[in-house]
Amino acid sequence: MAAFYQLDFEKPVLALDREIETLELQFRSALPPAPAAGQATEAMSPECEEIGRKLDAARAERNRVLAEAYKDLTAWQTVRVARHPKRPQTRDYIETICKDFCELHGDRRFGDDPAMVTGFARIGPHRVLIVGHQKGRTTQEKIACHFGCAHPEGYRKALAKMKLAEKFKLPIVTFVDTPGAYPGIGAEQRGQAEAIAVNLREMSTLKVPVISVVIGEGGSGGALGIAVSDRVAMLQYSWYSVISPEGCAAILWKTANEQTNTAAASALKLTAQDNLELGIIEKVLHEGIGAAHRQPQAAAQSIERWVSETLTELKALDPGELVAQRYERFRRLGQVAEGEPALAAEATA
Repeated sequence: MAAFYQLDFEKPVLALDREIETLELQFRSALPPAPAAGQATEAMSPECEEIGRKLDAARAERNRVLAEAYKDLTAWQTVRVARHPKRPQTRDYIETICKDFCELHGDRRFGDDPAMVTGFARIGPHRVLIVGHQKGRTTQEKIACHFGCAHPEGYRKALAKMKLAEKFKLPIVTFVDTPGAYPGIGAEQRGQAEAIAVNLREMSTLKVPVISVVIGEGGSGGALGIAVSDRVAMLQYSWYSVISPEGCAAILWKTANEQTNTAAASALKLTAQDNLELGIIEKVLHEGIGAAHRQPQAAAQSIERWVSETLTELKALDPGELVAQRYERFRRLGQVAEGEPALAAEATA
């Protein structure tokens, strides 16, 4: 775990992790030496067996405490989990669940944005185009990727490759993981808002299946710029909202601190379960005990399974029907039903 980024509710687990590391070292030291060729394996000593029992008990206790810690996270705690530096990113999932990945670069106008990854690949039986935000892992990578905040050339690159996928009748899979589009002067001068707006318009009419997975942060138009999709899923401990909690807190209370961030995150209804209940997404994907930064393989398997099943379903649809359903999906978002005045008066009486 990253020592500089500790989650307060994980502190009991960290103590158990240290105990398990100590027991693992003792267990390896107590193991009998490897047998030479042709010799029988030496039986474990009673001391080694005792350490093994303690190690199994400690691991079971760690899993129990971890499951308890993650059972009822607040919205703000979920945001902090989504930002964990060890959380898998787009390139990690490409390496884990994709085959034959061939990266594509550049927007053919300005340059290549490393904060946006695009390329052809295979997921299960499906040939697809991958599009996803990349935050970077090391300090140098994070600076190069603008911490996952794409510039206009990133969104134009994404759209150009999506049009290429449509030409070859390939479905599109996008991985959303950004606190928002890059807000710098250069990005605005090159048409940040226009680039995102064009993506929203053009993605709504693509005649191939488009599905999205929010794998970490899903902030504002920066996220929606690659998420106008037929189906959207979220990993269990990701967030998806019109604004970050800090941005909301700064607007409402003129300051962003632990108290205001917590209040803003709760009010924004940004967790995966909130988005599912509001009809903004179709599926919550489980990450395993302790979230994706502890269980990257479990999260990857959930994504791969959902992507394969969803693409099999969507590829059976006619292109015209696909576009019509996508249009109706977004028209339904935010719909409210108002009661009759008389019924409203009775309800307040």
